[in-house]
Amino acid sequence: MKALTLILVILIALLQYPLWLGKGSWLRVWELSRKVAEQQEKNSALKARNDTLDAEVSDLKSGRAAVEERARSELGMIKQDEVFFQVVDTPPPLTLPPTNPALTPSTPPPSTPAPSTKANPTKKP
Repeated sequence: MKALTLILVILIALLQYPLWLGKGSWLRVWELSRKVAEQQEKNSALKARNDTLDAEVSDLKSGRAAVEERARSELGMIKQDEVFFQVVDTPPPLTLPPTNPALTPSTPPPSTPAPSTKANPTKKP
């Protein structure tokens, strides 16, 4: 009876092996389903991008308004008899914080060098 039980346990283990660790295991199915969902997200983002590009192409083919808008924004082109104004943002002028003269240390006036009392050796008396 013990041998029959052992054989049945081994048989059940052999049947369970492909379910958990084999080619079609639960782990592999879970991993593949995760990859499929990830790829579907990428595909939907790319489809939205393609739809945008397709709409832009059809606008460029159908009329002049899209071509004119693109020429103005990307190339800086203007129509004949138009005046072009370019507005340049300049940084605000640098301002120094106000100083309080009572808090600044007073500096002594520059001193003048004292006249030298040494005799000049190059001159002869």
